[in-house]
Amino acid sequence: MSKLDEFEKEIGYQFSNQGLLRQALTHSSYAHEHHMKSLCDNERLEFLGDAVLEVVSSEFLYRNYPDYPEGNLTKMRASLVCEPTLAFCTQEIHLGDYLFLGKGEDMGGGRKRKSILSDALEAVIGAIYLDGGFANAKEFVLKFILTDIEHKQLFYDSKTILQELVQGRCDKQLHYRLVREEGPDHDKCFITEALIGDEVIGQGQGHTKKAAEQEAAYHALLKLREQDK
Repeated sequence: MSKLDEFEKEIGYQFSNQGLLRQALTHSSYAHEHHMKSLCDNERLEFLGDAVLEVVSSEFLYRNYPDYPEGNLTKMRASLVCEPTLAFCTQEIHLGDYLFLGKGEDMGGGRKRKSILSDALEAVIGAIYLDGGFANAKEFVLKFILTDIEHKQLFYDSKTILQELVQGRCDKQLHYRLVREEGPDHDKCFITEALIGDEVIGQGQGHTKKAAEQEAAYHALLKLREQDK
């Protein structure tokens, strides 16, 4: 079974034109390294998929949250289609394993980079839309992105939610500590801990300090919720 066939099995959709799927999984670094024709990477499909995702998520929230005003719906949509949340969604379908990356990007941790993963996910949505129409693209979005809304909002708002939770139940201060930095200057990975007083309650990593702190806060929230059970 080819790499593309395996991914089709992961997502439960079989392409009529598998070339669209290959393009959706092709990062610009791979296209450049292999001297492919211009516009053969996934950036145009990402552009299209982003628009499809916005329509599907807007309709979903409009129908499922009839009592929410426009401002709440906008904030909620932002939490579901932002880069960190979309990258989080790719874990279920192991998207990073199927990407076509240039050697340098691959060795530099590109398969786990949130920006690459989120862009590729939107490109897959665009590819499905072109291959099978809006209904199939919508089904993919509903199946892999617009699920477990509360959990994804928790992930998106983790630092704010954690701050409010700690303030409400503890006299000690919540703070974040940078543990170490890895990688070259142009491709840094920050490892950060969330602490209450001197106690480490979560750890996260990201290509910015803010992203690392958000992930640390998210893991801290999961830990505190588990303790409360």
